[in-house]
Amino acid sequence: MAVACARASILPRRTVRARATWEAEGPPPAPPQPLPALESAKEAPRWAWRSACAFLLGGQVVLRASRGRIHAKNFATQLRTVGPSSLGVAMLTSSFVGMVFTIQFVREFTRLGLTRSVGGVLGLALARELSPVITAVILAGRVGSAFAAEIGSMQVSEQVDMLRVLRADPVDFLVTPRVLATSVAMPLLTVICFTVGLAASTLLAAGVYHIPANVILDSVVRALRPWDMIAALVKSVCFGYIIAVVSCAWGFTTRGGAKGVGESTTSAVVISLVCVFIADFLLSYLFFQGEGDALKQLT
Repeated sequence: MAVACARASILPRRTVRARATWEAEGPPPAPPQPLPALESAKEAPRWAWRSACAFLLGGQVVLRASRGRIHAKNFATQLRTVGPSSLGVAMLTSSFVGMVFTIQFVREFTRLGLTRSVGGVLGLALARELSPVITAVILAGRVGSAFAAEIGSMQVSEQVDMLRVLRADPVDFLVTPRVLATSVAMPLLTVICFTVGLAASTLLAAGVYHIPANVILDSVVRALRPWDMIAALVKSVCFGYIIAVVSCAWGFTTRGGAKGVGESTTSAVVISLVCVFIADFLLSYLFFQGEGDALKQLT
């Protein structure tokens, strides 16, 4: 009973002291409110901040690569993944695409009596459009999805945060090697796809439609210009850069565990292909606008 009375006498004293302190010093400061910009960023659509992340990531890769901040061992590993691992699929696809276009061109050109022009048209189509785009589609489906899945899994399992704890920059360690490896391997794969597609077209034309191989190859040599191959290589470098940057950005912005990884992987492939087709239109309009004279050499 005495203890209870003592507590009852102490509690009011503490309350009086706290009230006196509050009256002397004023009310406690209010908790900090978030900035309006941050609140609006959180409410922004997911595609908007993912696109912003891709632009920032692409700029950081160019800046750091120009300064020589390249992880050589990781670059060599990614180059083996992008190049030799994708070579078989790229060659098989380009050969069948070349044969399909041979069937269509020979069928129509034979009716017009322009059999000698089949090789030139095939060469132009393969060099300017088919080889870079087909290779980009293959890399987007095979390599881009792998990049998004790997980095997305690391993001949701907090391995990316562990790299920051260990003072290893994730952009230098994860993104820059992948972007450079894709940009380097893409032109090489494009040249190989062009060669294989043209060879398959020549064999089909000679074996099935009885058009001599020397006629096809002579038409290709007369139709193609060095600028056609240069434009194809420039396109392939741009396509590889786009695929790698978009895939890595989508991986870094993955949320929601395994389900989020799957959604990011699918979205990365789709957005990469859309960006590749848009870039292909812009580059084609820039490189090949105006009247051409390539087919004049075939008549």
